[in-house]
This record gives sequence, C-alpha cells and structure tokens, in this order.
Amino acid sequence: MNSLFHAAPAIGYVYPNETIVPWGVLIVIYPYLTGLVAGSFTVSTFYHVFGVPRFKPVARFALLAALSFMIFVPVALLSHLGHPERALNALLTPHFTSAFAAFGIFASFYVFILTLEIWFAFRQDIVVMAQGARGLRQIFYRALALGSYDVSENALAYDRKWLKALAIIGIPAAHGLHGYVGFVFGSLKSREWWGSDLMPAIFLASAIISGISILIVLYVAVSKFRKTSIDGNCMKGLAYMLWGFLMFAVVLEFLEFASLIYKGREGIDTVMELVEGPLWFSIWIVQVGLGSVVPFAILTYMIARKTQGRSLVIGLTVSAVLILFAVLAMRWNVVIGGQELSKTMRGLVIYHPPIWGREGLVAAAGIFAAPFVFLWVLARLLPPWLPNGRHT
Repeated sequence: MNSLFHAAPAIGYVYPNETIVPWGVLIVIYPYLTGLVAGSFTVSTFYHVFGVPRFKPVARFALLAALSFMIFVPVALLSHLGHPERALNALLTPHFTSAFAAFGIFASFYVFILTLEIWFAFRQDIVVMAQGARGLRQIFYRALALGSYDVSENALAYDRKWLKALAIIGIPAAHGLHGYVGFVFGSLKSREWWGSDLMPAIFLASAIISGISILIVLYVAVSKFRKTSIDGNCMKGLAYMLWGFLMFAVVLEFLEFASLIYKGREGIDTVMELVEGPLWFSIWIVQVGLGSVVPFAILTYMIARKTQGRSLVIGLTVSAVLILFAVLAMRWNVVIGGQELSKTMRGLVIYHPPIWGREGLVAAAGIFAAPFVFLWVLARLLPPWLPNGRHT
C-alpha cells in the first residue's frame, strides 16, 4: 500500500481494506476549482452573450478568473496521481469509457476556447500596449497581437462577433466541464451516498453559485485595493443572480437528500448515522446553516428592501464568503463522506486529513492559492479595467 495513505479509525463492521481513504483533500479541491471556473464564466456570458449591461464592469475580469482557475484544475489531479507523467497518455490514447480520461480532452478544448475568447476581448488593448510599451513588454505584446494591429470600427465589430460566438460555444463547454464531475460520482453504484441521478445537476448549480461568489469577493477586494468605486448596479445584478441560483441549488440538494431517505434502501440507517455523526458539523452547520440559510436570508432581505450602497456591498460580500465555505463543505461531504460509508453499510470510516505530505492540507492550500497568484499576474499583463473606464 502507498505510504501516502494511512489507515483511518473505523466504527462497526468495516472491511480491512476500507480503512484506507484513497480520495483525499486534493480530490475535494479538484471539483471545487472546476466550480469556480463554471461560475465565473457564467457571469461573463451574461454580458458577452446576453448583453446585460450591468455586468460590464466584471465581464473581462470574469474571463481572466475562469482561465486562472482552469489552468490549475488538473494540478490537483496530477498531484494526486502516483505517476503524473503518465497523464499525457489520456490525451495520446483516449479512452472515453473513463470519465477522468475524457476530462483531459474536454478540458483542453475548453481552455482553447477560453483563451481565444480572452484574446478577442483584449485585442484592442493588446494593440495599444504593443504600440506604446518599450523593451521586453513591447516584444511580449507584439507577439500577443499575432500581427493584427487593425483597431478600426470594422475590425472591432469583427472581434465582438467572434467573442460572442466563442462565448456561446463556451456555455455548454464550461457547464459540461463541471457537470461531468457530478456525473463521476452519480454514476458510482458502489456508494449509496454517491449514486444519485441528481448529482450532476447539484454539482453544476453549486458550481455556479461558488463562481459568482468568488467573483463578488475578488471584485470588491480588487476595487478596495485599487481605491476605485464599486459599481452599485453591477453588485445588485450579482446579488439577484446569486440569490436565484442559490435557491435552485438548495432545492436540488434538498430533493436529493429527501429522495435518499424516501427510498429507504438497505443501509439507510448507516447513512443517517453518518449524517448525524462525522458529517453533522460540515452538513448542518456549515453547508446548511451558515452557508445556505444565512446568506439566503441576507440576500432576500436586501432584495426586498432594495438595499444599496455600502450596506449592499457588505451584505453581498458576507453572503458570498459564506457560500464559498458552504460549497467547499459540500464537496468535502460528497467526496469524503461517500468513502466514510463502509461497503458493508454497517460501519463507518472516520477520515482525518494529514497536515503535510502530497495529500495534506498544506499542499491542498497551496494548489488552491496558486490560481489567485496567477490571476494577479494575468491582470497585470492584461488589465481588465482601464483608466478611461472602457471595459470591452
């Protein structure tokens, strides 16, 4: 057995080999990052595809955020693998009966689409910087311009046409990217906690609210750092979007749990023991209480009272932070919780994540922090907000 995995304490009737939990914290971070990608991209499409003007201030920033998170999505999987250098075989010899193998091809396609979309969204700025920069920066932006320096109105109209087309293609690509993660768990019949037809929809809905939430937090933080005003109309639009998708996500999760109880299959008593025991805090306190009920109440109150200004920013930011923790708890409950159920359905395995090592909390925190560093670098090279107020 790999020395990275340690035997976990068990309760009840548990097979000896089940005391090893193979999918640890890195597999929790993996779907969490993909969710941030899908949610961020969703916000950008509301402007680039549907033409909702209130989302203009964050549209290009959302694209950069989606690419930053997407770049590091495979890192969690590669870090988990014993031989990450073999991952390339999934692309060279595709085997579509494996969802994880198909992910490599699907993710590569989405990164290509997203990169093209960013290029068309920033092409005018790239040309301006290529003509005004000096030294290495000029060489960089000239290479990035790909020899296209035409910024006439006809050329910009052509850019907008391609940008919209790519965004339309990216909608099913981004949402399918995360829906497949739910499909991986929902298609596994070996665990009662996983085998649900609603799992792909639940993962997708929670992905959207987590992506909206991280964009809200980043937009507020960056605006404070840049000492610029926060667009109130944009924040109100994000509040409505978060409120609507939050209701949808909560209803789906409730239906999934109610269906599990109503079916009453063999082993449901052990499932309830898991929910009331090892997972009670992460489910009832973090995911349901602080992460769903509290932000829903705050958002409902602000929308009903038509809250604006500083109160709207504070209330929406607090709600977004709570939802981010709730979605992370949901990923933990699904990935870890499913493995804490013994296949005998008469016992539980208690998982305690290690602090150090390749599968430890420190490594997972490093992988989670890396996209934010990359986003900072990307925003310095391709500023999503310009001094003259132009965002597109």
